[in-house]
Amino acid sequence: MKAVFLRDLRLAFRLGGGAGQSLAFFLIAITLLALGVGPAPDLLSRLAPGALWVFALLACLLSLDRLFQADYEDGSLDHLLLAPTPLEGVALAKSAAHWLTTAAPLALFAPVLGAMLNLPDAAMGTLVTALLLGTPALSLIGAIGAALTVGVRRGGLLLSLLVLPLYLPTLIFGAMAVRAAAEGLPVLEPLALLGALTLGCAALGPFAAAAALRINLS
Repeated sequence: MKAVFLRDLRLAFRLGGGAGQSLAFFLIAITLLALGVGPAPDLLSRLAPGALWVFALLACLLSLDRLFQADYEDGSLDHLLLAPTPLEGVALAKSAAHWLTTAAPLALFAPVLGAMLNLPDAAMGTLVTALLLGTPALSLIGAIGAALTVGVRRGGLLLSLLVLPLYLPTLIFGAMAVRAAAEGLPVLEPLALLGALTLGCAALGPFAAAAALRINLS
């Protein structure tokens, strides 16, 4: 599992498809929103919690189609299937590498973009915490979709259709936490729900992804 995790990290940075691509999309999307809305600080402040989470979600989605597809194309996935490491462990390691190279940098960079959308300073800490708690679930759910569409030509659209409905609870609770912090309301409940979603996905996601891979590779 450690070898798979480190290999995916190296490939992500060598191919330029990890943090750089996601951060670039995140920055461009937020900038376009700010320019499109114009000089309306109150409106931007109201839009900020939902917009930041929507664009973070879409940024995580960008590289999901390559999570297993590249290994399928070069034959590595067949070797991983026959390796002594359980396929569930491989799915978990690849999900962790995807999160570390895509969503984690977004969480650390989010306060800068939150300031562009006039998000109150009191909500910045909650924004980072919510993204760190909730985005692992996006990578784990995405791994299931990527496993289901492995081997499908141009399966990016199908992958999006499969995982986006499953992303909704994370999006709702994440935006709710940031909005509550911006309004001075308690944030413990939505943050706890985000953590519960991530733990549930960590417990079930690798098994679902491994089962989908076995079906597609059999």
